[in-house]
Amino acid sequence: MADFILDFWNSNAEKFKLSHQVSWGDMNAIKLETSNISRHIKDGDNVLDAGCANGFAAIMQCGAHKLAKMTGIDFSESMINYAKQNKATSDYAGILDFHTGDIRALEFADNSFDVVYTTRVIINLPNWQEQQQAIDECLRVVRPGGIVVFSEAFYEPFVRLNALRMVAQLDPLVEHDFNRYIKKSRLEAFFTQNGLEYECNDFSSLYYIGSRLMRELATDYKQYKGYENPINDDFYELELKYSGGDFGIQQAYVVKKPL
Repeated sequence: MADFILDFWNSNAEKFKLSHQVSWGDMNAIKLETSNISRHIKDGDNVLDAGCANGFAAIMQCGAHKLAKMTGIDFSESMINYAKQNKATSDYAGILDFHTGDIRALEFADNSFDVVYTTRVIINLPNWQEQQQAIDECLRVVRPGGIVVFSEAFYEPFVRLNALRMVAQLDPLVEHDFNRYIKKSRLEAFFTQNGLEYECNDFSSLYYIGSRLMRELATDYKQYKGYENPINDDFYELELKYSGGDFGIQQAYVVKKPL
């Protein structure tokens, strides 16, 4: 991983410490991605959160299921320090294990977990070659018949959403320096070439249309800080009922490892 990317996340760890904001300020989006991942986890599972930040979302998953174990790894030692603090004050300390690790070279045996998931992690790797290494590693450590959920940011819906903004004469959204959005077409070709069946969960399109387009067209958005605009909450509620359209930059690819 490029040093400036690690430096960014170490800095975020020290800035936000135990808060969800350590990975993202958009709590509605975090709830959407976490609940979508949760659909693929069941009671009794041994789960790996590959890129857990300060453990905020991993602890949410523990609250949603009676897990056998939840392991979280992150490249940032600062993130793991705060994850351990979050663990100590949670109700799930007995099943939680946080430590530093590199998603490109996971220090686990083959077939170790029932479920492995990433949440906006692979996009922090600087190129497609290293992103493939991470994908391969996640597939390696999940058991045959187990599930890997790649909940990431994708290029095509990013372009599609910016096209809507262009029609509305709004400035385009930008990709952060520390991110490399994944091309859905490239990822799908990778899965197909490797004989892997997959499904794509589009769980955020309506929310993105509301929070990244309609907020600027329908509200005086400059009076609100960050993600505090109430239209975001309205579109979050809509997203719980409806979805689709491929405008959600955050989507999830779900792969079941062959038996």
